[in-house]
Amino acid sequence: MSDQVESAPILSSMSPAPGARHRPKRVGRGVGSGLGKTSGRGQKGQKARNSGGIGKVGFEGGQMPLQRRLPKFGFTNSPKHPWREVTLLQLERLRAEGIGQVDRQLLQQRFGSSKAQFRFKVIATGSLNGPIAVTADGCTAGARGVIEGQGGSVDVGTAALSSATSR
Repeated sequence: MSDQVESAPILSSMSPAPGARHRPKRVGRGVGSGLGKTSGRGQKGQKARNSGGIGKVGFEGGQMPLQRRLPKFGFTNSPKHPWREVTLLQLERLRAEGIGQVDRQLLQQRFGSSKAQFRFKVIATGSLNGPIAVTADGCTAGARGVIEGQGGSVDVGTAALSSATSR
């Protein structure tokens, strides 16, 4: 072994390996270049034009595309009455206003809209500091435990929704 230590390469002195870099083709620069006149695109035709060939995904040269030949099937069923979540925090705000009985109509006024009917589900987000009676279309087990633990009651059913929409 020799006592000489190899020095680390310096970034400014590094260069690519020989043959790794090529000059770009200069197309359309006269017949002497080998890529003059038609610039390597051949004579006429779709691929010789400026647009460069096929323009659309799924284009089959004028033939009816596969996605249009096959029949359509299936559908996405949008729910007739979408769900809205009502949190314990929102119920606590209602209780703080002096409202002790919360039903579907009150929920629709406060958290719904005048145009769409919603189904309401009580979820256990936030806290409750007193009793409240709730009538809703759904309630999570955690929310039911918190409401009943504070001395309140939960009535779950969709009968109120069907009577409200049958008018």
